[in-house]
Amino acid sequence: MKRIAFLCIFLLSISVIPSFGQINLGDDATLSGRVYSDYYWVAQHHNQDIEGKNGFWFRRIYLTYNRDLNESFSTRVRLEMNSAGDFQSSAEMIPNVKDAYLKWQNENHQIIAGISGSPLFGTTEDVWGYRSVEKSPQDLYDFGSSRDFGIAFKGELGSNQALNYHLFLGNGNSNKPEIDKGKKVSFALGYDVTDSFIIEAYGDFNSKTNDPDSYTGQLFGGYQTENVNIGALYSYQYHESQLGLSARNLDLVSVFTNFKISDKAKGYLRADHLFDGYVGGSGNSYIPFAEGVESTFMVAGADLLLADQVHLMPNIETIIYGENDQNFSPDTDIIPRLTLFYEF
Repeated sequence: MKRIAFLCIFLLSISVIPSFGQINLGDDATLSGRVYSDYYWVAQHHNQDIEGKNGFWFRRIYLTYNRDLNESFSTRVRLEMNSAGDFQSSAEMIPNVKDAYLKWQNENHQIIAGISGSPLFGTTEDVWGYRSVEKSPQDLYDFGSSRDFGIAFKGELGSNQALNYHLFLGNGNSNKPEIDKGKKVSFALGYDVTDSFIIEAYGDFNSKTNDPDSYTGQLFGGYQTENVNIGALYSYQYHESQLGLSARNLDLVSVFTNFKISDKAKGYLRADHLFDGYVGGSGNSYIPFAEGVESTFMVAGADLLLADQVHLMPNIETIIYGENDQNFSPDTDIIPRLTLFYEF
């Protein structure tokens, strides 16, 4: 594994020396990369063991190989490396397979077999536009994984291709091996109301053998132009009771925007509110949440374009908590960061 990690980092290094942009390997193949890194400072936190910590880290490094096999078939393999993000581990970054699929495509439809993107928050993430700063709301609160292993059907319908669909039949275990008898079915249906405005409905059922089954439903509206993006989301998830665990309902709302300030600068704002306690939130990488209380997550910052495909993005993340059953409210979390994002 260390050799694989060294090879990936070596390829990243040599690829950024000549110029920024994809590397054409010939035979309709390209190699590209993406890097999210921060200097972070935990200025204030409900967990005193974390408060005051600061440092540099790579949140994500992606290395992607794409190849067109012929007019209809193409393939992708993407490796991902990341820091642990728990403010405790000092383990080296280890690459894992993020994407690995074969895609068939005609003019309006695709069939994708292997590990590929889930329909849960693909559209939300596109309109949010700043995965380099923070995950989409559903991803941040663990409503589901960004990837699954299975077969997906995507495409556009109608005379003007205004209706978009994405059906995924998968294991329901992200990019990890299957470990139970259950499966996950997810479906997103979007409609382009205008060239700038899209609405999308989504639903899934995730059946698990040793964990409670879950159901998710959500509505999303997004507006995109060259100068401003605006998004609004409502997501609901229900976990059945099982093995002594009570049933759980999760309600999440989010609003966000990013906007052009000048040719070299943009701004972005976002606020998410989870109306229920975030079970497992204390283990959230890069930004641990208090559990058992409602939470409002906010992020604001600027995007400074230093060069083509090189972005410096100062930002600050804040989490404000409600009260628990004992009328106690955890301290507000405040984490300023200086994010460097570049592609090649």
